Amino acid sequence: MSSESSSQAQNGAAAPGSYGAEMLRRTITGNASTPPVLLLHGWGSSAANMAPIAQALASDYRVMSIDLPGHGHSPAPTEVIGVPEHAALVKEIIDTHIGKPVTIVGHSNGGRIALYMASHPLYKPLIRHLVLVSPSGVTPNRSVGYYARRTIANMLKAPFRLAPEPLRAYGLDWLRHSLAWRALGSSDYRAVEGVMRSVFVRMVTYRLDERVQEIDVPVLLFRGDRDTAISQRQMEYLVHTIPDAGLVVLENAGHYGYMDDFATFIAATRHFLKTTC
Repeated sequence: MSSESSSQAQNGAAAPGSYGAEMLRRTITGNASTPPVLLLHGWGSSAANMAPIAQALASDYRVMSIDLPGHGHSPAPTEVIGVPEHAALVKEIIDTHIGKPVTIVGHSNGGRIALYMASHPLYKPLIRHLVLVSPSGVTPNRSVGYYARRTIANMLKAPFRLAPEPLRAYGLDWLRHSLAWRALGSSDYRAVEGVMRSVFVRMVTYRLDERVQEIDVPVLLFRGDRDTAISQRQMEYLVHTIPDAGLVVLENAGHYGYMDDFATFIAATRHFLKTTC
């Protein structure tokens, strides 16, 4: 990506030049005359995991679900892209294939993209409501283990940082591909290779704490009470910071709460959309 296109993407103005929205796999259900809903899956997932939501809403809504870059049937990008670039791709989808403001239903990392868009002046006009299941983006509490792994990572990188170029670049690249480095990463980090590993790091380190207060559309939040990925504190932060937000706690449900308690999720979502239109 050129420096100009990178700057545009960071400002929410352009998708990555080598990756267009036409490369994203799309599925559509429902009548074209009904209100549009866009489904955004989480990291390591795909539109297939959101299919039950699409089927449940199709009687009253035009539902589009997409495979985000490097997921499902959508190819991986050839360059590292982050939240702003993903948002630009979603905007392109809305502009080209929907043509009107949408409700975004997002899970986890899909929720992070949705929160970014709803807080950004360029994307706000595209969004009517947000329905988010355990959205990421709020800074989590860190465990002792996290800080221990970070200390070890810094120790491993220290010798290479002192080396002159190009040895430093080669050394750090070797380290990132070593078994020791992989062992320090999360299961999601270890599950991906190549550019998608760098995309993962850029996505999960993008924080929205200072942005979400700018969201001015109604937001319905869900969290499973057994979710170990997104904490109750993170969800409460969103409820207290977003001007118009409410939280539904799904009992005996984990990070994929919409799957674990589908009936409650769909009933609450339908009620929310009907009463806030």
